[in-house]
Amino acid sequence: MTRASRPGAADAAIPSARFRYLGGNVLVAGLVSFFTDIASEMIAPVLPLFLTVTLRAPVAAVGLIEGVAESTASVLRVFAGWLSDRAGRRKPLVVAGYALSNLTKPLLAVAGTWPHVLAVRFVDRVGKGVRTAPRDALIADSVVAQHRGLAFGFHRAMDTAGAAVGPLLAFAVLAMAPEHYRTVFWVAAIPGAAGILTAALFLHDVGRPAVAAPPPRLAFVGLGRPFAHFTLAATVFALGNSSDAFLILRARNLGLPAAVIPLVYFAFNMVYALLSTPAGALSDRMGRRRILVVGYAVFAVVYFGFALLRAPAGRWAVPALFLVYGVYYALAEGAQRALVVDLVPAPLRATALGTFATATGLALLPASLVAGRLWDSLGPAAPFFYGGATATTALLLLLPLRDRPLH
Repeated sequence: MTRASRPGAADAAIPSARFRYLGGNVLVAGLVSFFTDIASEMIAPVLPLFLTVTLRAPVAAVGLIEGVAESTASVLRVFAGWLSDRAGRRKPLVVAGYALSNLTKPLLAVAGTWPHVLAVRFVDRVGKGVRTAPRDALIADSVVAQHRGLAFGFHRAMDTAGAAVGPLLAFAVLAMAPEHYRTVFWVAAIPGAAGILTAALFLHDVGRPAVAAPPPRLAFVGLGRPFAHFTLAATVFALGNSSDAFLILRARNLGLPAAVIPLVYFAFNMVYALLSTPAGALSDRMGRRRILVVGYAVFAVVYFGFALLRAPAGRWAVPALFLVYGVYYALAEGAQRALVVDLVPAPLRATALGTFATATGLALLPASLVAGRLWDSLGPAAPFFYGGATATTALLLLLPLRDRPLH
């Protein structure tokens, strides 16, 4: 199937036939993300425990580390997106970003203090910031507009399939070597290396002219009012969307055994992976805004749920809330990227994706810092009341937005 081809009515009626419209770049990008997320998500469910138990870091330090890490990734996306549009090439930045992130994974194994972990996470997220906007733009370049939601949904599904496998591997390592978190970090280097090689060998640029763009900045000139409206709503949402590390700490706080947490995280990622592709395809048919409104509502329910649970009985509700949390991710992540692309001119896709990621990502630092402070000062429930309230506000801001015709 060529990029210029259009689906027939019969194909549109058969979900499995839709996969023929995904180009090689979409499939390879999904595989690269699969390997990289195995590595990342082996680390994710044990890093908060490593910090608070092994390194004796306060919860506020966890918030600082995760806030700095995610904000760093987001600030760099606008620069990487601009450079990708200006050069007319995506692959060099994508490969460099994946390499930088995955080569830092083993450094966590030798960390002796929480500032060391902060430095490693900072470099890791620099890699994410370099690769994300060019990669998402390459995915958009590689499919027709009518299947853009499907393509982003498929990519999220592959990404999250790796995120589901990662905690299982972490659980296996910890089952053989209880509380040996450093061993988990060493093993995570293997799938990370596979991700680098796959990106370098099999991704390819889609021919496109370079764009004479002004220097990168956090601005909405030329990107349109609907894009600015959506970015505002998503940024408000991000102000309460603290790191998932707090969900892991809350699960432990409610009495869930540490060894079970990777399994719960696996189940969350499986829901995310299984629903991402159909949710992306649904956004092609029903509109991105409707899907995002439902996603934000699900997030608010989950966060208010974590706020209201009480130990010890509440620990048995934790797995169910994590499963519902996977529904939020499946609904929101792919549709959000696809909506950004829908709202802006085609030559500025990577710039818009980078600007959006930077605007929303800048909010992640105060989100995690506030969550850490609320936890230490008011108790473990406070960050989740705060997150549920900001999600509700963002949902109300999103309601007046209208979807744009696909282009």
